[in-house]
Amino acid sequence: MVFIRRNVWLIALAALLRFALATEASPACCEANGLPLLQQFNDAQIVLFGHFENAKPAANGVDFGTSEFVIERTFKDHDALKGKTRITLSRYIPDSKTKYFLLCEIYKGRLDAYKGVALVNDREMIRYLDGAIKIKTRPPPERLRYAFDFLNSQEPEVAMDAYREFASADYRDYQEIAKKLPAATIAGWLKDEKTPSFRHGLYAMLLGHCGGVQDAKLLLSMIDDPDKRRGSSLNGFLMAYTILEPEKGWSYIKDLVQSRDKPFLVRYAGLQTMRFLRDSRPDLVNPNDESAARNEIVKGVASILDVPDMADFAMEDLRKWQRWDYCAQVLDLWEKKGYETAFARKAILRYALQCDTERARKFVEAQRARDPEWVDDIRELLELETKAAPKSPK
Repeated sequence: MVFIRRNVWLIALAALLRFALATEASPACCEANGLPLLQQFNDAQIVLFGHFENAKPAANGVDFGTSEFVIERTFKDHDALKGKTRITLSRYIPDSKTKYFLLCEIYKGRLDAYKGVALVNDREMIRYLDGAIKIKTRPPPERLRYAFDFLNSQEPEVAMDAYREFASADYRDYQEIAKKLPAATIAGWLKDEKTPSFRHGLYAMLLGHCGGVQDAKLLLSMIDDPDKRRGSSLNGFLMAYTILEPEKGWSYIKDLVQSRDKPFLVRYAGLQTMRFLRDSRPDLVNPNDESAARNEIVKGVASILDVPDMADFAMEDLRKWQRWDYCAQVLDLWEKKGYETAFARKAILRYALQCDTERARKFVEAQRARDPEWVDDIRELLELETKAAPKSPK
């Protein structure tokens, strides 16, 4: 039986709240981050396309009522349908003109339609899905290149699903295909005021691989525009700008994380971009020496130790990357003004607990003498996290 003190969970909750402060979601983000339709289809037992007829409200005014769903096409069949062309659902849906996808399962012997997707342009959706189904076993880059052509579809569900394909993909899956995409088209989407802000980051990343000097200027103008950089878009803009202008981009990011006059979320986007460069594109900082590039990026992250309201994030990165060469710099923060917050002190202790140096051990001993329960709580939570976390390259 595993016993974990209550304080450990309170500390974990505080960490989650701290993380929430470093994120800013657009209202559409939750929907945009859903599973692509093909994956939802794979998970469903039955997938139907059609429309509703004969809607009847409940006689008692309390129940859901009923409607008949006319099956026009079966994408995923099941023995429970037995050749049926209509099914009755416990839903009152009087709209007979709108086409729907129904995702169903058999629950306790009965058909349960647990999700319906209303369509504005059903022909566009059918065209999109027919093509996607044909290439569903192809490599991710090929599937993403197909999805790109539907990112700006006039059918909202198609456009959203194409976006979800990219949102759920790894950067390396579209890194190469993005180089051959039409830059003018993507730049036009970014300039269009109707483009939802949550798409800006993806479009910027795509443009960063296929654009030119003028596109770099466009991206920089958007980085400096508070309206364009809302939500999670800013780090996408920063990454894209650095891909097109490596030297200027890296210099801009290093200055940005130190700019205390900038809002916290703007500076945090700079840190996110540094992490991306270290993990995925160190070549943008030094194309000839990956090790030197990573060291330069880590140095940039370490510079954030001088920024009190972001230092705990930098300490966590240095700990995860096992960069114990910054031990003295981290431990010295304990006595500095501006680092008295619970977040900063917890991050310092977490770093010291895993740093195998004489000074770190003495620091932990001193903190244990001061508050043994706090040290034990932090250590216990850190051990749980370490067991679950994937290893990061140094």
